[in-house]
Amino acid sequence: MADDRQDKTDLATERTEFAEDRTIMATERTFAGWMRTAFAAIGIELAFRAVFGEFEPPWLARAIATLFIVAGAVLAVAAQRRACRTMDRLESHQFAAASIPRFRLLAWAVVIGSAMLVAGLWVLNDGQIAAS
Repeated sequence: MADDRQDKTDLATERTEFAEDRTIMATERTFAGWMRTAFAAIGIELAFRAVFGEFEPPWLARAIATLFIVAGAVLAVAAQRRACRTMDRLESHQFAAASIPRFRLLAWAVVIGSAMLVAGLWVLNDGQIAAS
């Protein structure tokens, strides 16, 4: 009788560990989805410029593009924070989960790249620092 209870406890523990591993994998997939959305928002800026070309007034096109770039950076940071909060609560059992510093590194690389893109968008005109 005691062995039967122990077997059920062991099975319950094993199922819980597998569920925790599945949750970790789902968190990683969700983070990847958020990052794809962030890159898509940043990519809208490039498509916007290609489709509409020169805008009058030029600052309006830059402002709209900047909005999408900043939205992409904000999405990257939000995804990183959510993923890190979830990963802090969980423990991997059967596989090696992605480390929290990797989430942070990727998110902040997107933020830095976005800042550089915004700076280039507002500072550079046809590859020159100032308008001719």
